[in-house]
Amino acid sequence: MSAMPDKGASVDAGCDEARTVLEARAVSKCYHLGEVEVHALRGVDLSICEGQMLSIMGPSGSGKSTLMHIIGLLDRPSNGSVVVEGEEVSRMAPNELAAVRNRRIGFVFQSFNLLSRTTALANVELPLVYAGVAGAERTRRAQEALERVGLADRIGHLPNQLSGGQQQRVAIARALVTDPSIVLADEPTGNLDSASGIEVMKILQELNEHGITVVIVTHDDEVARHSQRIVHIRDGRIVRDEAVAVRILAAERERPLVDEAEGVGL
Repeated sequence: MSAMPDKGASVDAGCDEARTVLEARAVSKCYHLGEVEVHALRGVDLSICEGQMLSIMGPSGSGKSTLMHIIGLLDRPSNGSVVVEGEEVSRMAPNELAAVRNRRIGFVFQSFNLLSRTTALANVELPLVYAGVAGAERTRRAQEALERVGLADRIGHLPNQLSGGQQQRVAIARALVTDPSIVLADEPTGNLDSASGIEVMKILQELNEHGITVVIVTHDDEVARHSQRIVHIRDGRIVRDEAVAVRILAAERERPLVDEAEGVGL
């Protein structure tokens, strides 16, 4: 795994000696709205390196979310191909694609996407249910994932009994429970206050320190600068791909949080 550089260090935007874990090759995406063609992506080439923390940054309508959906195997390109850990996946059958996605990629979304009437533990277990993991093993792995994000004491709580920051940490635990090689986070701090956002970025950086490749999609320059590399996208094309010269380390910005459970009915 490539090492996480210290604050102020520079990294090459390419993979160099690191293994490429995910690659988009000449990816285009066109949507048809009646007789109108909307080109969301226009021939995007992107290589993501093992152990890297990368942000895809752009304004609304730039194509960044479309790109995330395609590299996350939630959508297919109109043209081009996607390669995950050396395996060309963009033309796979839906069940094959779902198996690769469940095994290799974890997702964290801005809106958390938790089941409202289901405990934190059961929400985290859900990907393992789809993977056919037996009950006792599911529970063990889900508990470990929640412990990893600091929520060992919240496993029996419903989402409406958790703060926004805690809900996002449940979502991160759910992304981790299948032991993926890549975590994709779509605006992971977008619905959080600043203190909770720092906590979430700290967790993502810690995961990256332990070798997990992290890809963040954001419109926020400050969030992007927590990464080692920023890919700028506009009008469906990559316009700049740069190493972060002065990186923000969330652990250095962290301050003691007030009790997150306050005011959520605990």
